[in-house]
Amino acid sequence: MSKPATTAAAVQGSNAGSKSHSDTGSRYVQLMLLVLAAGAIYPILYLRQVYQTTMLEVFQINHSELGYLYSILGTIFLLSYLPSGWLADRIAPRFLIFFSLLATGALGLWYSTAPSMSGLMIIFGCWGLTTGLTFWASVLKRVKMIAHHTEQGRFFGILDGGRGLVEALLATVALGLFAFSTETRGESAAEGFKHVVYLYAFTCVAIGCVLVLIKDPKSIEDTAAVEKGTYNLLSDLTTLVKIPELWLVTAIVFCGYHIFWATYSFSDYLQGGGMTAVMAGTITTIKLWMRPIGGIGGGWLGDKFSNISVLIVALFLATLAMVGLIVFPALNSMGLLIGTVIFIGLMTYAIRGLYWAILDTCNIPLRTTGLAIGIVSVVGYLPDAFIPLINGYLTEHFPGAAGYQLYFGYIAFVGLLGTLAALTLRARINRQFLNKTSLKKSGA
Repeated sequence: MSKPATTAAAVQGSNAGSKSHSDTGSRYVQLMLLVLAAGAIYPILYLRQVYQTTMLEVFQINHSELGYLYSILGTIFLLSYLPSGWLADRIAPRFLIFFSLLATGALGLWYSTAPSMSGLMIIFGCWGLTTGLTFWASVLKRVKMIAHHTEQGRFFGILDGGRGLVEALLATVALGLFAFSTETRGESAAEGFKHVVYLYAFTCVAIGCVLVLIKDPKSIEDTAAVEKGTYNLLSDLTTLVKIPELWLVTAIVFCGYHIFWATYSFSDYLQGGGMTAVMAGTITTIKLWMRPIGGIGGGWLGDKFSNISVLIVALFLATLAMVGLIVFPALNSMGLLIGTVIFIGLMTYAIRGLYWAILDTCNIPLRTTGLAIGIVSVVGYLPDAFIPLINGYLTEHFPGAAGYQLYFGYIAFVGLLGTLAALTLRARINRQFLNKTSLKKSGA
């Protein structure tokens, strides 16, 4: 009696395997579209990292007002992280992503007209919703939906590294358009910037239209054991806040994100040192190319050695390099300064590629992992709300190099705190490992 049942099970398994293989191409096509979406939607919000000086001129605003805009954006991001997950559980991520891309592109077309400060505030506020509330959790959930259980790391790795590659490619094309418009055709900086915004806006709209037309792959059953339990938000939050390692990871993300925010000001800092807008844009675009290298390379080194150890090295080297940005201009070595900017980019993207990987060391229950990510995101990305204000205040009240020296000094101090937090986390991890090993030996 057992033989037919076994045969039927084998046939069923074979059919399941065939179906699984048949939709592999569809899943990878969708992954590539998600990579394009994630790589295209955010750069239009952060054009300041290449065109900050131009933006100040085009929009006729000062550093403090630019800081207000990014503070609005960051505050809405912070308010969106938790409800973004709630929304993605109730509306198909495919439609949320389509809306996000379409709305972000449409807002970009308005952005290209150089609106007033009130208009810019509306645009940045709405961008916070279209890229935070409706996009952030949706794209992560979408990747999880199309990836098999054994492909989660691979798919998320491709998402982050591929996203960086798309950003670098678009930034290179955009800079070419800007240089062609302003230097070859002799157009104004405003016209050149408009072409750049058009590129990103229409790219978002096009990708959104293609992505929404692609049908979902067949649903994938996750055969791994899923932890069961009663869901109680207050109880789960109480459990999580009692995990010291989770707060150390949060501190590391918080400090590492400070270093990433500093890279947005490199273009303006270099132009203040005498570089042309195109030359400064070229350097910061090269820095963007460090994302796939730093992210993928950092992850590979982390797997080969230790995620936390490689993260400690990256945080410390980035902190030292930030100090170098303050000191090196006095040496009148432009090459050294350029090399430092690119090196910070490399270390920054290595940090970003690693700080989510160390969440596994926190012994978080499987069913509360999403909530833990929400907590880390809310606190870790808090710099979105106040760093623009700090940057705007310092550069406005201490014009020239002095303002940026104070700003980079603050970033270096926070980077040092992040290094200490990572060292503390590694010490706790090693202590727990030794305790487990000693318990096993005593039990034996």
